[in-house]
Amino acid sequence: MTATTQEILKSIQLATNGITLAELLSQHPTLARRTAQRYISELINQRSITAIGEGRARRYFSLQRNQQPLHRDTDRFPALIPVSADSLDILAYIDQPPEARIPVGYQNDFIDSYQPNKDAYLSDSLRRQLHKIGKTTEQSQPAGTYSRAILNRLLIDLSWASSHLEGNTYSRLDTLQLIENGKVAPGKAAIETQMILNHKTAIELLVENIDTAELNRYTLMNLHSALAENLLPNPADEGRIRQHAVDIGKSVYRPISTPQMLEQQFDVLLGKANQIIDPFEQSFFMMVHLPYLQPFADMNKRTSRLAANLPLFRANLCPLTFLDVPEQAYSRATLGVYEMTRVELLRDLYVWAYERSAQEYLAIRQELAEPDPLRLLWRELVKKTIRQIVTTPTADAMGIIAGMLNTTVPEPQQGPVKALIVEELRRIHEGVLARYGLRPSEFEAWKAAQAKLA
Repeated sequence: MTATTQEILKSIQLATNGITLAELLSQHPTLARRTAQRYISELINQRSITAIGEGRARRYFSLQRNQQPLHRDTDRFPALIPVSADSLDILAYIDQPPEARIPVGYQNDFIDSYQPNKDAYLSDSLRRQLHKIGKTTEQSQPAGTYSRAILNRLLIDLSWASSHLEGNTYSRLDTLQLIENGKVAPGKAAIETQMILNHKTAIELLVENIDTAELNRYTLMNLHSALAENLLPNPADEGRIRQHAVDIGKSVYRPISTPQMLEQQFDVLLGKANQIIDPFEQSFFMMVHLPYLQPFADMNKRTSRLAANLPLFRANLCPLTFLDVPEQAYSRATLGVYEMTRVELLRDLYVWAYERSAQEYLAIRQELAEPDPLRLLWRELVKKTIRQIVTTPTADAMGIIAGMLNTTVPEPQQGPVKALIVEELRRIHEGVLARYGLRPSEFEAWKAAQAKLA
């Protein structure tokens, strides 16, 4: 090994986070680029160093004696997701044991320095790319047209994928059976079933209120409440700003603990989010800052995943369902935000996940049936009628239906609308109760009354 080769090797050994060719050349200004590349190639062949990444993002790492080549561990961040050089820096830091990382608290400047529509986490070219791949034929239609058209599929995919990121072991088929047929998967914990049903309720809340839903306190509080129902130790924490400190597992980040400061920063977050014009930038902003602030006692990440979809729903873009997103990738990307206030790794994951989600939905769009015009026209009447029937279990259901039809529906349409209501009533189960504004206790009381009449 020549003296120059030894000098190059020493520089790589001293770079604990790896080193790029450009960085190496800056340390050895008299060395020609081609010569440096030749020496690097020799060191790789001798198994003294290894390389990760492509092009200008390619970084070189030292290999100690008897050490295997350094690849990104599939138990950590999957190699199938392309990342930038900046993201590799983040991974090199957060893949250290927690005791080797520096404890940090909430950094006000992280959000204070962000100026909506002047600053952007997603570059112009990246946003153009996302708009191109997420474009649908409904973009000229009223807000929410596309999300309503794909709602049945969306409920299954997003409920399953978001729950899966929380460790839920329901399969996608189990999720489909639960959501469509109310069938609980055998052998699953009640908490897993509740998590899936809560996601379904929260997604329906967004889609069905798309005309009025905004990134404001009302929407975020109710979104969290839907996701948290029956899952928090203290039910009073559902849908409200947390009143106590929280720790984040496997992280040295310590969020704000003072409720007054949380309230203040929550308003700052929402104020800036609502000024952002581009739906993708707005979506990603929520993915970054809602978990970072940790405004709720728990379930901040899943709240952010659904909130990140609201701008996409309103713009009639393909949704971000998180299908195929590995939990180890998502957790490390959010750690980069928590501990370093760095968004590059989460950005790379967001783009990869959105591309996969858009491809899936553009492929299935052709298979989706058009919404039933009659059901669409009378959807509010159907909901109101079913709610009245269930909440008055001893009343005559057919009498309630007749009364609603006679006062609202033109006579030629009364027969088809009656049949529609009866069919909806026949298919009602616990997985669709939120659609009608019903509580499980009301549903159980109605079922008990029906059993006595049978």
